[in-house]
Amino acid sequence: MPQMTEERVRAGLTQEEDLSLLNEVSMKTAGVSHLEMCIQCGSCGGSCPSAADMDHTPRMLFAMLRAGMRELVLQSNTPWICVSCYHCVVRCPQEVHITDVMYTLKGMAIREKKFRDAVAPEFSETFVDMVEKYGRSFEFGLATRHYLKHAPLRLVGMSTMGLGMLAKGRMSMTPRKIKGMTQLKSILKKAKEMELTS
Repeated sequence: MPQMTEERVRAGLTQEEDLSLLNEVSMKTAGVSHLEMCIQCGSCGGSCPSAADMDHTPRMLFAMLRAGMRELVLQSNTPWICVSCYHCVVRCPQEVHITDVMYTLKGMAIREKKFRDAVAPEFSETFVDMVEKYGRSFEFGLATRHYLKHAPLRLVGMSTMGLGMLAKGRMSMTPRKIKGMTQLKSILKKAKEMELTS
């Protein structure tokens, strides 16, 4: 049985390892995740700019995966707080593709409806919808839709920044499609087909 450190006890890691969840996440992660290679060194959490807002550090989340704690892993806010900066991946001595694993966990949480708060999944789905429609993010539409639904009063406070971005040409009020939409749609279609067979 793994050593019972205070951190493991706080996270409820009192059971024997059950690698079925870890293997499932590893198989669903694009490329080779190296997830099983995690040595629990903590470099990921130590280099993460948003770790303070996570309910579990990536290291703890990976220990929970090893323990088969599906519900707690998929309800964790950690994957949603990840900003995809890849600092953790660069510093990981085992070359674990931590950010890619976070994307996998987000997808699993959405499919199984295990997330605690719908704000982040809905933001993610809106972003993906816009990329599928335009080939890129449409910041004005994304922010407007998100804040109107989840925090309408914050729109007032953000108006000065938004107007400044519009004035400097950093943001547009109308979406623009990329040139290669046909190719992008083919790529996305193939990716969805591959996801269904995995």
